[in-house]
Amino acid sequence: MAGHSHWAGIKHKKGKADKQRSKLFSKLSREITVSAKLGLPDPDFNPRLRSAVLAAREANMPKDNILRAIKKAQGPNEDSNYEKSQYEGFGPGGVAFIIEALTDNKNRTVTNLRSLFEKNGSSLGVEGSVSYQFEELGQIKIKKELISEEEIFTLATEAGAEDCVTNDQYHEIFCKKENFNDVRTSIEAKIKDLSFAGIIWKPKNTVPVNKETFEKIIDFIDLIEDDEDVQNVYTNFDVDEKILKEMQT
Repeated sequence: MAGHSHWAGIKHKKGKADKQRSKLFSKLSREITVSAKLGLPDPDFNPRLRSAVLAAREANMPKDNILRAIKKAQGPNEDSNYEKSQYEGFGPGGVAFIIEALTDNKNRTVTNLRSLFEKNGSSLGVEGSVSYQFEELGQIKIKKELISEEEIFTLATEAGAEDCVTNDQYHEIFCKKENFNDVRTSIEAKIKDLSFAGIIWKPKNTVPVNKETFEKIIDFIDLIEDDEDVQNVYTNFDVDEKILKEMQT
């Protein structure tokens, strides 16, 4: 399993579940508010907001929270100064990390992240230090039960996508960043219920890691995601399915 954002691996330590849920909701709310502020406050006419609302629904965020986050964009508030920033570095086992943040204070964010990396024997690099190992792509995820593998492959190809992969739960469609809105519009004309649609950093090659390094990486991702400015974390590790199964039993 390759490491990437929207970490779907083993969320161990059940006591943390509520805390993580509340942190996730607050990150999703921030993205919704900022997206609604940067464009129209209507998901039908604002693709970034549509992606943010989609992510919130997939995380089972209550509808009231979503509407409240959109409404918040319409008045003067502390979210007005948030801007996107990106950080790159090397984590446990030399694995590459790209971190996307929404912050109103870049100095605070970079200081917090640098400290986290240093405390964990890792290093935050300069911009461009690891991003050349990834490519920025549009990604659309659709629940497997909604459409057959053959049909989605045809649909993706006709929409102008580059690749279509089916895994345990989802069909995943990848396309060039600049074609993302066209591909998405084309797919949405047939399937309204997307699980994810957005721009991601996909590793060009992955680094295989053993169980010990994998555990360190997962703990490190948890620490990074605990920072409220952090929105997404992308890595290029790959872990053997056998290790995942061992840890789940």
